[in-house]
Amino acid sequence: MSKFIAFYLPQYYPTKENNEWWGPGFTDWRSVNMAEPLFKGHVQPKLPRELGYYDLRLEETRIEQANMAKAYGIDAFCYWHYWFGNGKRLLNLPIDEVLKTGKPNFPFCLGWANHSWYKKAWGGKGSDQLLIEQTYPGVDDYVLHFNTMLSAFKDERYMRHDGKLIFIVYQPLANQEINKFINTWRQLAKDNGLNDFYFIGKDSYSRDKVKILELGFDAIYNDNIFGVLHRESKIKKAIRLVKRKLLKKPMIFEYKDAIKYMLSPEELKEDVVPSIAPNWDHSPRSGTKNAIFINSKPEFFERLVYKTEELVSSKKNDIVIVKSWNEWGEGNYLEPDMQYGVGILEALKRGRNK
Repeated sequence: MSKFIAFYLPQYYPTKENNEWWGPGFTDWRSVNMAEPLFKGHVQPKLPRELGYYDLRLEETRIEQANMAKAYGIDAFCYWHYWFGNGKRLLNLPIDEVLKTGKPNFPFCLGWANHSWYKKAWGGKGSDQLLIEQTYPGVDDYVLHFNTMLSAFKDERYMRHDGKLIFIVYQPLANQEINKFINTWRQLAKDNGLNDFYFIGKDSYSRDKVKILELGFDAIYNDNIFGVLHRESKIKKAIRLVKRKLLKKPMIFEYKDAIKYMLSPEELKEDVVPSIAPNWDHSPRSGTKNAIFINSKPEFFERLVYKTEELVSSKKNDIVIVKSWNEWGEGNYLEPDMQYGVGILEALKRGRNK
């Protein structure tokens, strides 16, 4: 049986740093709420329905999310994890509470979002000012990182593949030190009776697969969400560039066209994990500077889910990444909204049960 793992964003509660960088009480909901339509028929702002504008400090919210995910066919959350080096973490309250309370009783793994933060990262209208830098200080820090998260790795809810702890790295080629990080963690896992890790690095159409695996990763996951753009002719790309740069128009794609390129023959390989997305609209964070999928109807996502299940059915590596559970600022979420209600979740369930 395949394992559908959904990325989970913890940016929905106030933090000291967010207050300083973007103003008192900032969470990603502010960007979502302030979004405006950019063209005729553009559905913005995206409004949550059943779960509302939740606060992840509340245990009840985290439990309700997990119950909903389980009911509709998500097997685990991959909590995005922010470790910047020298012990500095951000947005760690949700996973810390999950570990401390034992709730929700729902499988999970961790994904290291190993990238620097800039002023424009969440609000979209900020500058390129560096707020906090992602660093790789060396073995002592990698040991501290491991020990800080050891309670997660020992948790019986932690998702494994072939007996190994699944750990995803967002930017696997960000620094050559990542090879040392991986080797250190593998040894620490053995020293702590945890067998080993199953390291997965982000890629797209397996372009950097060889380099990523050479660093010590077990697999890649292919994020092919923008394949529809890369498959366009040079002329179409040039026209889009002119519209974007001179006319300040976003890149607009039909979702039914985008899903044609989210899967490729590469994902049939054992060391390649497919990833799929139910929607995408980055305009709450970046305005006209990113891509927007329109008409992201549940029936199209259902087809994509079914094709994905077919693809992995013949593989031993049956992991599927769903991007994402709750990236509202990217218009990339499974959670119910006012446009389709639980339609996207129902499509997921139908696609998996065909």
